[in-house]
Amino acid sequence: MSPNLLNTKKKENLKEIKKYKEVRQKLYDYKKFVKDNFEYVGENFTYKARSIHYDKKKSKKGIYGSASLKDVKELREEGIETDIIPWIDEDKN
Repeated sequence: MSPNLLNTKKKENLKEIKKYKEVRQKLYDYKKFVKDNFEYVGENFTYKARSIHYDKKKSKKGIYGSASLKDVKELREEGIETDIIPWIDEDKN
């Protein structure tokens, strides 16, 4: 008699689903932290980042927003610290 591969695959799938949910929860937690502790500047992210960097403006909070990969690369080349973080919608599975 051959081993029951169906149960093995089912267990692997359950492990993958559990891991997926754990990662998703961590992303939600990270998103909440960013929203609670940083100022949202939307599409003006590149402009605001340069303003803070070059004008030496002190901000109470860091900023977050949207920027193209090209803009992020340019900011990094200028010595402006930026990071790209995964941003997931809460209403999606």
